[in-house]
Amino acid sequence: MKRSAIAEKYKWDLTAYAKDDEDFLSRTKALAKYQNIFKSFEGKLSDDEKLLELLNLSSEYEKQLSLLYCYAMRKRDEDLTNSKAIENLGVIEKIANQNAIAAAFITPEVGKFSNQKLNFLMKNAKFSHFRLFFKDIIKEKPHILPKSEEKLLSGMGEFLGGFSDNHDAFSDADLKLSDVKDSHNKTHKFTQALYSKFMHSADRELRKNAFAEQNAAYGRYINLLASNYINEVKANCYFAKIRHYSSALESAIESEDAKIEVYKTLIESVHANLKLMYNYYAKKQKILGYDKFYIYDQFAPLKKMATKTYTFEQAIELIKRAVAPLGEEYVSLIDRAVKEKWIDVMPNDGKAGGAYSSGAYGAHPVVLTNFTGDLQSVTTLAHELGHAMHSYYSNANNIFEESDYVIFVAEVASTVNEMLVRFMLLDDCKSRLQKAAMIDEIFSDIKSTIFRQTMFAEFEQWAHEEHEAGRPLSKEKLCKKYFELNKLYFGKGVALTKETQFEWARIPHFYRAFYVYKYATGLISALNIVSRILKGEEGAKEKYINFLKSGCKKGPVELLQDAGVDLEKQITFDEVFKFLEDLLKQM
Repeated sequence: MKRSAIAEKYKWDLTAYAKDDEDFLSRTKALAKYQNIFKSFEGKLSDDEKLLELLNLSSEYEKQLSLLYCYAMRKRDEDLTNSKAIENLGVIEKIANQNAIAAAFITPEVGKFSNQKLNFLMKNAKFSHFRLFFKDIIKEKPHILPKSEEKLLSGMGEFLGGFSDNHDAFSDADLKLSDVKDSHNKTHKFTQALYSKFMHSADRELRKNAFAEQNAAYGRYINLLASNYINEVKANCYFAKIRHYSSALESAIESEDAKIEVYKTLIESVHANLKLMYNYYAKKQKILGYDKFYIYDQFAPLKKMATKTYTFEQAIELIKRAVAPLGEEYVSLIDRAVKEKWIDVMPNDGKAGGAYSSGAYGAHPVVLTNFTGDLQSVTTLAHELGHAMHSYYSNANNIFEESDYVIFVAEVASTVNEMLVRFMLLDDCKSRLQKAAMIDEIFSDIKSTIFRQTMFAEFEQWAHEEHEAGRPLSKEKLCKKYFELNKLYFGKGVALTKETQFEWARIPHFYRAFYVYKYATGLISALNIVSRILKGEEGAKEKYINFLKSGCKKGPVELLQDAGVDLEKQITFDEVFKFLEDLLKQM
């Protein structure tokens, strides 16, 4: 469907970011002046007044840049074949890169201050907005390079995202999927947006053919995709090394003030509980009555359950009812999101696939979805609205410099929303079969978010460690390792197909190194929070809303501890897996 054919009420309103392309270009080009402004401060930051003036100027620049950059990215994602939108994105990326080079001296100059002076500045009321900046400088001192080297690295920002851009452009614009047939020999047009719908179909032949075609399509270009990803891995490892980190993993985790112990505990805990998923697949196979259970059966709906579809308006009402335990204000924000057109709802030709939430300080958040009306579309919408609510609360309750929560906690709010929807629907079930089907849906989420994302985390950790150890990566090694991990995570009871080996090549999150494990820790945290809220535990809702309002005032592990979730304790993981085990017994 062409974008012009979609009703305006289903398109997002980006005027809070820029009124139109003309306004965007005018304001973007005005940002070019900061290049000389930043340069004029170089070598002068030992003067506290000059330092304060520069930090205030830099803060204002970052606010404007984030608004305009978000506008450019969202316009591009409306139609990835729109050359004008791509050019506009290039304009702001170039100016941002030039300004980053000009400002690259700031961190190394301030990094030369003694810790005594940095602590003094942190406590100085004049510099109160920049408390976290000085805190980060102290933490990052061992990884700050000389001024000339920081300038060189800043200049690489314009093209270092190219591996991710290559993958997105290939997947969303260039890759064409062949039509697929169902068990009645009916041909279905196949696009990225329809993959989830087909995989949740009751027609086993359609699922089989969709799974095969989706992954085989990437397999047809595996030389290109493997080369692209291998170079991404090399870049990650190189920059971790020159910044004196022991590994790319350490670099990614420490940059967010997270804890590497949490990463390790997650993988160990998931390995110890793989039998939970093996039992789930066995139960599902028995209910479905299959002699053999294949990987493409993992999303199969249970027998005799009619597939329900929803309009967007019905989905919103369902979500509002689910999140009601979070309070009237939270529900009213969902209404605002619809009324003020925060959401770009429907798929259209050339539109970016999947779903996400984005935003910038000073404007309402925005959500992109490709809504098709199935339950997966509803839970995806709930998920992304959770991100949007987190951004709204964080921006509304913090100064700019303390509003940008890190990715480690980002997946908590989204999965709290998602689980509230799932458990409400479970309570609504009237029969044993309905209840079994809803538990199946919940475990599908658990599989996709805790187990699958942890498997992804293992894969990318292995890839980076292979390169760091001097063992060359290749398409064969990548495909073989991914296939082996699937065998481990699905178990002997699930039959894999040859196309499974290519699935890694279509995962966009691999181009944000060590991002995926945060989905798993996020859902583990969310299940903990949701269970306490639904039990009516005193103060649980208030702790959670305060967590959403906290921005980045504290480190992510500490923020979650304030919300009642301690990821540094094994018992937190154990309690969640015990809860899931008890839930599975009801299936």
